[in-house]
Amino acid sequence: MDFQRGKKHEELEINFIPLIDVLLVIIIFLIVSATFSRTNELQINLPTAEANAPQDKPLTIEVAVDATGKYLIDGKPLADGSVAAISAALQAAAKAGTQEPTIVINADANTTHQSVVNVMEASRVAGYSKITFATQVQSGS
Repeated sequence: MDFQRGKKHEELEINFIPLIDVLLVIIIFLIVSATFSRTNELQINLPTAEANAPQDKPLTIEVAVDATGKYLIDGKPLADGSVAAISAALQAAAKAGTQEPTIVINADANTTHQSVVNVMEASRVAGYSKITFATQVQSGS
């Protein structure tokens, strides 16, 4: 039932003026805050100094172990993977230096634990106690 026959209905409309005002305020805030990020940077000129380069570099021997258990010592492949052969190759790579070399083990992530232990045991047999492992930074972290 329509009790208001003669009365016309007003059409609804959306008033965009307050919406435009709010958007302008947000834009002004973004512009002002973006300029502040440039002003808080410091231009620093670091002092310079001359220093002598270190005379003796520490001797390192790179031992690479791939996933199949093959060994490379300083880039040279090793035919025999026994502890005695690895130890002899480590001593040959050290070349009777006066300082003890650092053994850097570059092992594949999928290599067997025994392959890495063989290199560590060969280092012990050769008389080298400085052993380190090479890793890489995990991407995406």
